[in-house]
Amino acid sequence: MAGEIIVALVVGVALVFDFTNGFHDTANAMATTIATGALKPKIAVATAALLNFVGAFISIKVAATIANGLVDSGAVTLTVIFSGLVGAIAWNLVTWWFGIPSSSSHALIGGLVGATIAAVGSSAVEFQALASDVVIPAVIAPILAGVVAAATTFLVYRLITSVRRTARAELGFRWAQVASSSMVALAHGTNDAQKTMGVIALALVASGHIESDDFHVPTWVIVCSAVAMAAGTYAGGWRIIKTLGTRIAKLDPPRGFASQTSCATIPWLTAHFGFPVSTTHTISGSVLGAGMTRRLNAVRWGVAGNILVAWLVTIPCAGLVGAVMEVLTRVPGGAEVVFVVAALVAAAAFIGRSRLDRRLTAAVSQA
Repeated sequence: MAGEIIVALVVGVALVFDFTNGFHDTANAMATTIATGALKPKIAVATAALLNFVGAFISIKVAATIANGLVDSGAVTLTVIFSGLVGAIAWNLVTWWFGIPSSSSHALIGGLVGATIAAVGSSAVEFQALASDVVIPAVIAPILAGVVAAATTFLVYRLITSVRRTARAELGFRWAQVASSSMVALAHGTNDAQKTMGVIALALVASGHIESDDFHVPTWVIVCSAVAMAAGTYAGGWRIIKTLGTRIAKLDPPRGFASQTSCATIPWLTAHFGFPVSTTHTISGSVLGAGMTRRLNAVRWGVAGNILVAWLVTIPCAGLVGAVMEVLTRVPGGAEVVFVVAALVAAAAFIGRSRLDRRLTAAVSQA
């Protein structure tokens, strides 16, 4: 019975992470759409939530990478997975608190790798796969997104140079932006919800509920992950929406459309190959690329630098927290203590920021 309780505990914490992933990454799809006025904030996050839910059912290739490709599933225990999840949640809350659009995907990977190293050593980590499937795509994706967004912006403005800029034309780009942001939300559900599926599947392998040589994601795992992601998305991460939508660069509807079209393309391609690419990195690169087409000083490089630093430290910081949590779980009753502490910290963070986020909802829509 104790084993079943631990499994349930791990699944519950995984879904909490999925929820934080949802509200942390709402900005990926809808920040520029809200900032340009293409959609009202509540309608935007509701649309993103629905499409995140639908996207979770499209593929499980990224889930397989998380479950089998980065750590030795035979050496990973339930407490290791639990500790890694706490590390990921902690980093998500820290970056959400400060409004920094960091990667939930990398926080999860970092927490899981750190906890694994603390428990059984570095030999259980597939460093070659970590480099080829995570680190290299993490470097390439935002650069490629920026280049594609800049090229798309130039193409859009080339096409409309002979067209008179009217309110009707502006409205057309707003609707186009709604379509492109919807594709980003769908891609985000396909990409990010699978990471939680992969962790839960890894826990079920560790507990013997799934045979390691017969990997699959049960339907109930897909449904629960989709629901948690959608609920978190609807909650909205307004501080990060403000950062991506207005603080990096001010985008008009054509540039917003270009940045989101770029961002929508890359996660679809990487999900096809099972790469757990960060949609946060991708949209940040897209916004930078589109913003630079106006002029270089149109981009707030100080804000962009802070985001870059967060990207660089996400995996090691989440890994460190995951490792510390794994050590604490070895103490009798430690897993329960860690769970209670994590729950209290999360509750305090939500209560402390709830009023500010409500004010930011109005501020973002008027920016």
